[in-house]
Amino acid sequence: SAASDVYKRQGQGRSQRKRSRREPGRRLARKDANAMTETNLTGAALEVAQKRETQGLNHTLGVHFTKVEPGLVEAEMPITPALLQPFGFLHGGATIALLESVASAGGELACDLETEQPFGVEVTIRHKKSGREGDVARGVAKLAERKPSSKAGYKLYWDVAAYDGDGDVISDGVIVVKVVPKDYLAQKLAERGQA
Repeated sequence: SAASDVYKRQGQGRSQRKRSRREPGRRLARKDANAMTETNLTGAALEVAQKRETQGLNHTLGVHFTKVEPGLVEAEMPITPALLQPFGFLHGGATIALLESVASAGGELACDLETEQPFGVEVTIRHKKSGREGDVARGVAKLAERKPSSKAGYKLYWDVAAYDGDGDVISDGVIVVKVVPKDYLAQKLAERGQA
């Protein structure tokens, strides 16, 4: 399966993957949705965060970026009633959206937007527990690997995890962002237009 391939690529067989459900070395005081972390982002990091926080799905979900630096992106999302599934638990899709948002922001920061375009191409996520209404989910993306792509550009493999206010893992996995040269994209679009 795709998930087992990702684990093999990372050198982690099933028996080796047992992780603590708590983030290593981190114990947080429980946060509520009104207690989001303040940030001191500047430059390109601030630009990436503002663009993503003020529009689209991130805006709808209330995602707030707290750390944006090469190889590491973190963001918070308040767990509101709108993000719960019918049984009262945090919807897995909301958690995946948070994790894809931090990995995509990392991909954007890692490439040259003048000449390259990042695309999320693969999401492999495991849900371990649910977040609770009134809590804040924190998404973390750490760049694990950069590999050449078979046709053009390269792929960025991001280890991602979402944590609740106690530091327990809600969901974790790997997200792959492909970075493609814009001239290659233009060539492919022209070829498709001629077909």
